[in-house]
Amino acid sequence: MSGPPAAVSDPVWIEAYLAWLATQRRAAALTLENYRRDLRRLHALSEGRDPGLMSAPELRRFVGRLHAQGLGGRSIARCLSAWRGLYRWLIRHQGLKHNPAEGIRAPKSPARLPRVLSPDQAKALLDAPADGLLECRDVAMFELFYSSGLRLSELSGLTLDDGLALGGGLVTVIGKRSKSRTVPVGSKAIEAVNAWLALRASLAATDCPLLFVTRSGTRMSPGAIRSRLALRADAVGLGVHVHPHMLRHSFASHVLQSSGDLRAVQELLGHASIRTTQIYTHLDFQHLAKVYDAAHPRARKR
Repeated sequence: MSGPPAAVSDPVWIEAYLAWLATQRRAAALTLENYRRDLRRLHALSEGRDPGLMSAPELRRFVGRLHAQGLGGRSIARCLSAWRGLYRWLIRHQGLKHNPAEGIRAPKSPARLPRVLSPDQAKALLDAPADGLLECRDVAMFELFYSSGLRLSELSGLTLDDGLALGGGLVTVIGKRSKSRTVPVGSKAIEAVNAWLALRASLAATDCPLLFVTRSGTRMSPGAIRSRLALRADAVGLGVHVHPHMLRHSFASHVLQSSGDLRAVQELLGHASIRTTQIYTHLDFQHLAKVYDAAHPRARKR
């Protein structure tokens, strides 16, 4: 289910809260975009009422309506997280007495593992020759995604002035909570980025610091990168929908399968908690289970 249609202008409380998140919490652009969508849902469900006048039973009814409309448990949980954050801000800065969103739980969703590409699928996606300037840029973006396990916001924010040290095979990015991390860049990605750098000046303005730019020389938006990745996956006949985070998932899964080093994968991904990284152990077990089923003489189906 998609979010409510964009309003001509959002209410003052949405703009004020998002401005606080941007300046005081240094929330990333994608985080702010998600919060805006979830706060617009609250505004639409309440038919424009002041959020300070809403009660816990009303919010529970809103959750029920979202679920009835087909929104999944994880998406509703994200909505509730945004709503709770809003009410905490209202309590702290607007004198609200209580948080009606506290204690409200989202419906449970069945556990889902992240989808990943197989190594052969990743190879097919990245090895197909680049036809023209924009495809050269795209290959460089996607090689860097898969090579270094970057987040979408980290890749789109890369600049020439800092972060990229191809000579040393490293890239430094600013991740969540404005934390920086340095990760290796593989030889294929270095080759692809260097090929793009040789052509980049024909699109980018001389004062533009961004590594990846559009045909008009402006920053690649998250939506534009998603669209270009889906287009390439379709063009090479991959047969599956590929999104940027799938390349990050594939990076993590493939490194874990080869190394078995969960702590290293945690550091490479920039996860604050290893519990977040442990989901990839389930993917690794699925891979091992398939190998076992195919190889063990007492496991093979007759």
